[in-house]
Amino acid sequence: MAASGKKKIYLSPPHLGEAELKYVQDAFSTNWIAPLGPHVEGFEREVEQFVGARAAVALSSGTAALHLALRYLNVGPGDTVFCSTLTFVASANPILYVGAKPVFIDSEPETWNMSPFALERALAEAKSRGNLPKAVIVVHLYGQSADLDPLVQLCEAYGVPLIEDAAESIGATYKGRSSGTFGQFGLFSFNGNKIITTSGGGMLVSDNVEAIDKIRFWATQARDPAKHYQHSEIGYNYRLSNVLAAIGRGQLTVLNERITARRSIFEAYQETFGEVPGIVFMPEFPSSRGNRWLTAITIDPEITGVTVAEVLNRLEQEDIEARPIWKPMHLQPLFQDCEYYTHDEGESISDRLFENGICLPSGSNMTGEDLARVVHVIEKCLKKVVQI
Repeated sequence: MAASGKKKIYLSPPHLGEAELKYVQDAFSTNWIAPLGPHVEGFEREVEQFVGARAAVALSSGTAALHLALRYLNVGPGDTVFCSTLTFVASANPILYVGAKPVFIDSEPETWNMSPFALERALAEAKSRGNLPKAVIVVHLYGQSADLDPLVQLCEAYGVPLIEDAAESIGATYKGRSSGTFGQFGLFSFNGNKIITTSGGGMLVSDNVEAIDKIRFWATQARDPAKHYQHSEIGYNYRLSNVLAAIGRGQLTVLNERITARRSIFEAYQETFGEVPGIVFMPEFPSSRGNRWLTAITIDPEITGVTVAEVLNRLEQEDIEARPIWKPMHLQPLFQDCEYYTHDEGESISDRLFENGICLPSGSNMTGEDLARVVHVIEKCLKKVVQI
């Protein structure tokens, strides 16, 4: 219970069941506790099959996956990497790890994800300067795929590798194909708040089997094939443990159920507030299907008479966790000197989404009573009576 005596409603808590326990008990009974083991290999194969990738490597985090993908692409000091601006900092930090500099790309209204118009302008200017990026990182925000066709076409036209940060979007599809399988690399996160979790962990996928094998080598401290401990390259302690992979295998068996639950929660919010003037829900791009990891909306204060900050404070007072939309990377002090390309000249879509955006509680284990509590608080903020 929260301090108020009410049940705390979290934004996106873990949702575990019996399948996970079965796999974890197997790890304990066989004494495969240390890193690596049959559940790591099993988890990799099952993710490959689920998303339709030829190869996968299980890692300690999605951030580690992105770091190693950049290293494989030989990104280093003096290079630039283009990256979605509307994201969590983990999408951009690995660019700094390898000594490169990020250039941030705005969102588009249709998906809230990377704007093809902004990317095209950025690539054209970079080519004119003779300084094309070493990679483009497109983030699939809140479980919704970007409009990938034009982004892929632009990257191919300019000869720039595409990396999909699908940390939030496992199970989402674009034109019938899984998120994370369009670029040279795709990465998923299994952090505690994601749609499925290993408590902490990630996965890098690719159709380039040789690349994944090399990254697997780096992720296990780059140990040479010798009887003694010999190392010829820099390595990392980035592999997922067998116990955490066991949790992931159990979670993967219910991923489709979790997506169904989250989409139902989104639909309940939309049914209640979808026609309220001044409230706009994150759109679902045609021919795509998001996992609706989080239900995200914008609230126009001039129309509704209420600000996002007021709604957040009211929810917090009622022991309900909600969050603002990500603060764009180009507005972060860490990246204040980085270039930024807007969707249109003089119009930053991501700034507007950040200013008016809020993520509502979306856990797949939310009850009808939980949902009603959240709705009631928002109704009071809006001073409207809406039936759910």
